[in-house]
Amino acid sequence: MSVAVVFVHGIRTSASMWRPQLEYLAARGNTATAVDLPGHGTRMAEDFTIEGAFATIDRAVTDAAARGPVLLVGHSMGGLLSLEYAGSDEPPPLAAVIGAGCTAIPRGAALRAYRLFLRGFDSLPDRGAAITDYVLARTLPEETREDFGAGGYAFDTQHTALASLSVLDLMRALRSIRVPLWFVNGQYDQLRINEALFTRTVPEAELIIVPKTTHLVTSMRPDVFNAVLNLAITTVEQT
Repeated sequence: MSVAVVFVHGIRTSASMWRPQLEYLAARGNTATAVDLPGHGTRMAEDFTIEGAFATIDRAVTDAAARGPVLLVGHSMGGLLSLEYAGSDEPPPLAAVIGAGCTAIPRGAALRAYRLFLRGFDSLPDRGAAITDYVLARTLPEETREDFGAGGYAFDTQHTALASLSVLDLMRALRSIRVPLWFVNGQYDQLRINEALFTRTVPEAELIIVPKTTHLVTSMRPDVFNAVLNLAITTVEQT
């Protein structure tokens, strides 16, 4: 059976951010699923809870495991959730994990500063949508520029979701992961803040730094990220 891939999006965005990867895997012959977490995308009307997020990931992974070995891929908040899920006390049916843009501990001063930054955006008439569009237009290639916001922005969910992340015990989770693991960061990603701690905790994990790339590595350099997917899938196939 071929490797099945499950994608988990970051905060504010939705499953739409994974369009280039879904198209790549379809052409490669791998089945893939991109979930919408509670309060995001097609589930915008729902309340975000950490339990609901993990249940969403677990349903997708369990379903994918019926079709083949599972590669779990998460970006930003989705990466943090995926790492915590992969390191559960009862190991889920995973063959490998990719965490992109998520080598940061989501608590303390850094989390408070980011939430304050988001509140500043929320105070704007359009909740910062114009600024977001301006930045994306100048950092993302034209072919992926619309993907990040195609499913809508979860403005009403972001603060609850961020606050929920403080309960994660990532160091414990990382030490419990027993499958191949890749960390993928853009060179200029602000969430590289605890990168050294993550790699020290899991020395067997592979760290991939994508040059001249920001936090939105999956959309800014989709061909590079697809190459990482190919690496992970090939590794699982040869195990």
